[in-house]
Amino acid sequence: MFWIGIIGPESTGKTTLAQYLAERYKGTCMPEYARTYVEQKGTTDVSYEELCEIARHQIEEMETVAISPSPFVFFDTELIVTKVWFDYAFGKVPEWLNEAIEKYKMDVYLLTKPDIPWEPDPARSNGGDAIRQELFERYEREIQDLGIPYYIIAHTE
Repeated sequence: MFWIGIIGPESTGKTTLAQYLAERYKGTCMPEYARTYVEQKGTTDVSYEELCEIARHQIEEMETVAISPSPFVFFDTELIVTKVWFDYAFGKVPEWLNEAIEKYKMDVYLLTKPDIPWEPDPARSNGGDAIRQELFERYEREIQDLGIPYYIIAHTE
């Protein structure tokens, strides 16, 4: 089994890319749980405890997919995004999340560049170019710190 983490700032094509690759390579696409959570809640404002709930759900999904027979698993966002969200919103990251990132390592990351226009929707809140670039750089540093190969996915016309 080969795990591919697709991460990047909001509105950079992660979901479209994850779904396409899963279909193309007959793999499994793990959807972004945080999106489902905030859509059901009706707001992107979540508490620290709610973000813990989101992260734990993501970990449970990773435990489930770890026993799946699928040759490729494409994660439409994963724990690094959640880690950066914790740090950005609350200035702290639970240690158990760092442990889970180590335990459920991706084989490779596809890091989507914020070079396409942001499209608002009810599950998004970080639309400014500066914040999208900052988040991109934070995700890249996290991947580099893990020492996992990654590729930057940029928009081409």
